[in-house]
Amino acid sequence: MISINTPIDNETVKNLKLGDMIKVSGYIYTARDAVLPKLVDLIKSNRLNNYNINLEGSIIFHTAVSPAGIGPTSSNKLEIESNIPFLSKHGVKMHLGKGALKNDTIHELKSYNSFYATIPPVTALLESKIISKKIIAFEEEGMEALHLLEIVEFPIIVAAIHGKSLHNGDVTNE
Repeated sequence: MISINTPIDNETVKNLKLGDMIKVSGYIYTARDAVLPKLVDLIKSNRLNNYNINLEGSIIFHTAVSPAGIGPTSSNKLEIESNIPFLSKHGVKMHLGKGALKNDTIHELKSYNSFYATIPPVTALLESKIISKKIIAFEEEGMEALHLLEIVEFPIIVAAIHGKSLHNGDVTNE
């Protein structure tokens, strides 16, 4: 198990391999279908600082935060996957969710030295790994608002990196 702290630097991403098991600690953002396009609009209008959002080396977990816990949503939904390359270009290093991404998205992740990781839907386990959580933008979206979580030892698996994907059977023993 590889331990990683946020923010994630380029060298860390460069040294990861497809299928690596990771434990992440630090701060991550959460966003789903309704919020990701709004986050992209904040970047385009140069208003991230209005919300104290720093995407450099960040993680975006494709989930909602509810009293019952958190769990990944499908990252290959149009509203989510279509924003992954743009967010990677603007500093996001890890996109965390579930499901297979398109090959084009996987190659764009590679061009921005970012990656995609999956997490099994184990909400009770994940809830126990959250130290604190707060809504930082789009409160009107309820549990799908943009949250900032402080986490400890989040268990994840690298699912697409360096132009390869677990979902495409690209695992090798390099």
